[in-house]
Amino acid sequence: MSDAIIRLKSVRREYPAGDQVLTVLNDVDLEIERGEMVAIVGPSGSGKSTLMNIIGLLDRPTSGSYQVSGKETSLLDPDERSALRREHFGFIFQRYHLLGELSAIGNVEVPAIYAGRARRDRLSRAGQLLDRLGMHERLDHRPGQLSGGQQQRVSIARALMNDGDVILADEPTGALDQASGDEVLKILDELNRDGRTVIIVTHDMNVARRANRIIEIADGVIIGDSRKAADAAAAETKRPQKAWASGARSAFGATLDRFREAFFMALLALKAHRLRTFLTMLGIIIGIASVVCVVALGEGSQRKVLENIASLGTNTLEVFPGSGFGDVRSGRVTTLVVSDADALAQLSYVAAVTPTVSTSSTVRFRSTVANALVNGVGAQYFSVKGSKLVDGRFFDQSDVNAMSQNAVIDEDTAKALFADSNVDPLGQVVFIGDVPCRIIGVMAADQSGFGGRNNLSIYLPYRSVQARFLGSMSLRSITVRVADNTDTSVAEKAVTDFMTARHGTKDFFILNTDDIRQTITSTTETLTLLVAAIAVISLIVGGIGVMNIMLVSVSERVGEIGVRMAVGARRYDILQQFLIEAVLVCLIGGALGIGTALGFGAVFNAVVPSFSLVFSTSSIVLAFACSCLIGVAFGFLPARNASRLDPVAALAR
Repeated sequence: MSDAIIRLKSVRREYPAGDQVLTVLNDVDLEIERGEMVAIVGPSGSGKSTLMNIIGLLDRPTSGSYQVSGKETSLLDPDERSALRREHFGFIFQRYHLLGELSAIGNVEVPAIYAGRARRDRLSRAGQLLDRLGMHERLDHRPGQLSGGQQQRVSIARALMNDGDVILADEPTGALDQASGDEVLKILDELNRDGRTVIIVTHDMNVARRANRIIEIADGVIIGDSRKAADAAAAETKRPQKAWASGARSAFGATLDRFREAFFMALLALKAHRLRTFLTMLGIIIGIASVVCVVALGEGSQRKVLENIASLGTNTLEVFPGSGFGDVRSGRVTTLVVSDADALAQLSYVAAVTPTVSTSSTVRFRSTVANALVNGVGAQYFSVKGSKLVDGRFFDQSDVNAMSQNAVIDEDTAKALFADSNVDPLGQVVFIGDVPCRIIGVMAADQSGFGGRNNLSIYLPYRSVQARFLGSMSLRSITVRVADNTDTSVAEKAVTDFMTARHGTKDFFILNTDDIRQTITSTTETLTLLVAAIAVISLIVGGIGVMNIMLVSVSERVGEIGVRMAVGARRYDILQQFLIEAVLVCLIGGALGIGTALGFGAVFNAVVPSFSLVFSTSSIVLAFACSCLIGVAFGFLPARNASRLDPVAALAR
C-alpha cells in the first residue's frame, strides 16, 4: 500500500469533568492510506466524532502524535493548522453548516477565498462543482430556499472547492431521507474513485458497508478494523496532481480578496439584524452629534462673545496718568497731554488714537435736569470703541479743531431728558452746566464707558471739554487702538517704552483691554471643553454599547465562526471580519451623527437668527476619526474573542 496520509499514534483525548477526567479516546493507533474509503462506526459516545475532529484538525489530542502527510500537527500554530485544513481536508457536516446570508455559489467559494484563489477562477470552479452535483439551477438560492438534499450537495461542493485530498463526512445522510441519502453516498463513491481519501463517521452500518474499510470504535478504543479484499487494490489508486492548486494569487491579491469577503459579510450581517444594528449605532449617532454640536456651539459662542467684546474696543490700550488705579497722586500728574496722543498716532503698529477727558456735570433740557458724565473725546473715539450710532451722526475732526459744542448722547441720556416731552433729541439744545450744546447724534449705550451704564453719558470734542469745562490741557487718558496684525501685548510693551522715553520717567500705567477678551475667551473655551467632555463620555458609552452588541453577535454566530475555521479561515480572517463590522457600525453611526448635527444646526440657525452654530471642518473630521477609533478600540475585544474560539466547540454550538 502507499504511504499513510493520516497517522495517529497513542492518541488520547481527555476532558475535565468536575473533579475527574473523562477519557474519550484512549491511546488510539490508526493509519489511513491515500485513496481509501473508510467508515468509522460506533455507538453514541464511543468517541468516533472526537476522532474525526482530531483527524480534521478541528480538535487537538491531549497526548500522542498525529501526522498529516508526514507533518506533525502538535508543532503547528492555529494558522498553520488552518492552512492544513484548507489544503488537505474538505468537510461534509450532518447539519450542512451553510452560511445563511450567502447563496449556494457563495457558500461553495468560501474555502477558495481563504486559500487566496482569484475571484474569476473560484466562481468558475464553484459553478462547475454545483453543476456536476445537479445544482446548476440553484446557484443563487440561499440555504433557506433549498431542500435538505440540495443543502448537502452544496456542502459537498464546498468540501471539494480546494480539491482536498481527504473528505471528512460526519453522518452525511443523518438528516436526509432515503433517496437523498443514497444520492449523497453515490457522490462519495465517485469522489473515492477519483482518488480522494473519504472518511465517513456514522452509526449506520448500511452506510458503513459502502466503504472499503470499516473501523469500529467503542469507549474510546478501536475494537475492529476490517477491509474488503476485493477493494484493496482500489486503495492503491494514486490521485493526479491537483490542477486547481496552480490557481493561487499573489499575497496582496489574496489579502485583498479576503478583506473584500470580510467586508461583504459584515454588510450582510448588519443588514440581517437591522434593528439591533441601528440601536447599536444610536449611541454613536448621539455621541458624534453631541460632540459636533457642542464644538459648533462653542465656536459660535466665541464668535458672538468676541463680536460683542469688539464693540467695547478690546484691541485697545488705555494710557492713564499715575502708577495704577487708586493712585491718590494721579490727579496731580498732568504730563499726559495731546502731543503724546499725536506722537502715538504716528507709530506703525497704532491704528487710531483718541485723547479722552471727563467731568461730571448737570444736564438740563427745559424743566428736566439730570447728572451726567461729560466725556471729551477725539473724532476717532467712536471707531476705536466700536460705538453704534442709533440716530444722527458722530462729530468729526473739524468739530474737534473748532472746539464745537456739538454733542453726542447715549440712549439712556435721550430717555432721561426727552422721554417725558416726547421730543426728537436731534437738533435740540441742552445745557451742560451753563454751556449750551446741540445734540447731533444718539448712540447705543457704551457698555465699557467711563462708569458704564450707571451714568448718563454725553460726548463732546475733547478740546471743547478742556476749554469750556476743565480749564486744563492735561488728559484723563489716551485710548490707542492697536493694528489688527499686531499682538496687543507686544504693542503694550512698545507703547510703555515709547512713553517712558518721552516723559523721561514712567508716570503712567496702561490698561490692556485685550486681557478682558482673552479672559472671556478662555472662559468660553473652558465651558466648551467641559460640555465637550460630557459629549465624549456619551461617545464612550456608545462605544461600550458597540462592544456589548458585538459580544452578543459573536455568541450568536459561533456556528458561523466554526464553519469558517473548518474551511480554512485564519484567526486574522475572523478578527478582521468582526472588526470590520464594529468599524462599519461606528462609521455609519458617525456619518449619521454628523448629518444629524448639521441638520440640527440648520434648523437652529433658522429659528435663532441672532446666534449661529459654527461648524468647523476640523471638528467634523475629528469626530469621524473618533467614530473609527471607537470601532477599532471597542470592537477589538469581541473580534479577538471570536478569532480565538476553538473550532470544534464553535461547530458543536
